Amino acid sequence: MQAYEFYAKPKNGVIPIPEQYKNQITDNILVIVLEKKPAIFSREEANARKKTDLLSPPSLNTKGWKFSREEANAR
Repeated sequence: MQAYEFYAKPKNGVIPIPEQYKNQITDNILVIVLEKKPAIFSREEANARKKTDLLSPPSLNTKGWKFSREEANAR
């Protein structure tokens, strides 16, 4: 079994196969549909976000926390 991954927008219930795969896909196929929601980032955006997150220092909201330096170092 060979797997192909591509994004497509169905038109009247038909999923178009990209030109680059049309000659390779000639037999019966198994179709699994994963809907890409607009709120999900594109692959490029996700990769850029991961890189940004790696470079960002961690932050903690300590508003309202009360402890002394000795208490913090003891933990």
